[in-house]
Amino acid sequence: MLGVDPFRVDPSRVASAEHESEGKKKMTIEAKLAELGLELPEAPAPAANYVPYVVSCNMVYVSGQISADENGLIVGTLGQDLDVAAGKAAAKRCALSLLAQVKAACGGDLNRLVKVVKLGAFVNSTADFVEQPQVVNGASDLLVEVLGDLGRHARSAVSSPSLPLGVAVEIDGVFEIK
Repeated sequence: MLGVDPFRVDPSRVASAEHESEGKKKMTIEAKLAELGLELPEAPAPAANYVPYVVSCNMVYVSGQISADENGLIVGTLGQDLDVAAGKAAAKRCALSLLAQVKAACGGDLNRLVKVVKLGAFVNSTADFVEQPQVVNGASDLLVEVLGDLGRHARSAVSSPSLPLGVAVEIDGVFEIK
């Protein structure tokens, strides 16, 4: 079947990006986040001469979100002073910031999200550290946990000898909206 994408989510079957939760009534993305004890941060402002996201047609392109939490930046180098678990936690925070940017791009209505399309992840790591995919699973796992199949995406996970401000992880993303 040429031209048919077996991984594309049919928006007509998505029901406004709401999710079934084990036989319970449909749940919004915000409610799912709350159920998981998660809260979106404020959409971070850009740190230089760029915009945090661009909306083109039904796509949102989100600039790289750096690892930060309520205590500030999550800094360090994987394979040197951070382990995989700390890297996964940093990547999870990047995913929450990505969702915050998508929410801002959608005028505050996160339920306009149709699909996470692709993530591009950079992991601040030593030359001999080879577990970048496991680190970035922190973001991927969170998106699937919150969004179900809508959160499944293509991605890259690459090593970087350093990242802006010394952060552990930076992730950008492409999202489909309606």
